[in-house]
Amino acid sequence: MQQLKSIGKIFFGLGIAGIGVLHFIYPGFRPVLLPIPPEATQNLHFLVYLTGAVLIVAGICIAIIQNVKTISLFLGLLLLLFVIIGHLPNRLTNNPGILGAWTDALKLLALSGGAFIISTLYPDTKNNRLISSIEKMALCGKYFFALMLIIFGIDHFLYADFVKTLVPSWIPGQLFWTYFGGIALIGSGLAVFLNFKPRAISLLLGAMLFIWLIVLHIPRAIVAPRADNGNEWTSVLQCLAFIGIAVLYPYSNNARASLSRANDDL
Repeated sequence: MQQLKSIGKIFFGLGIAGIGVLHFIYPGFRPVLLPIPPEATQNLHFLVYLTGAVLIVAGICIAIIQNVKTISLFLGLLLLLFVIIGHLPNRLTNNPGILGAWTDALKLLALSGGAFIISTLYPDTKNNRLISSIEKMALCGKYFFALMLIIFGIDHFLYADFVKTLVPSWIPGQLFWTYFGGIALIGSGLAVFLNFKPRAISLLLGAMLFIWLIVLHIPRAIVAPRADNGNEWTSVLQCLAFIGIAVLYPYSNNARASLSRANDDL
């Protein structure tokens, strides 16, 4: 159990740190963080690099340090603010009814949820009102992740003609795997919401995402042209972080139970 926690933290931390590194390699913010075109950040280089540095430090700390409750709490809050301030205004004013347009916002929401989930692995902080307030919000982390899974699963059916092109050509039955992946994502998301067999679902979901990482994302990133602006490598790192979240989310149930007992004691 402890080994799985360590693996999940390492995967998530390396994914976050890697996204930070990309801010120093490619121009502008990563689209998953802020929907700002690179050419619009000519006078914002300091903020781009600062954002990258924060992600690198936070990600490395999460990957290698034992107790990172405060770091993960504030990382989750920062990423959630990027969703609310950066993505929501843009999405609500530009074709809000197109589900596929919400992809980056949902990914960022899930990454925020992952940071919150990690924060729940450690004892509650009682001596700081601000931290205690964020801790209560952190219990929603696994639901942020579940929402992304369900909507991405629906996307597999709405945009099947596109999604099937992502399946490597050497794998037969691209449309079958598109629908299979959609069902698996929807089922996993519902299982997270309903707390149905969390350990088993966690391992199955983590294994599926790991296969996608090896078979789909890494090969696409290797052959991606420079004009891709690092988007495929961003997908690799996001998938790495999502594997970590999949492994870790069952442990957030323990935190919810602990908080409930604490409230009962009051």
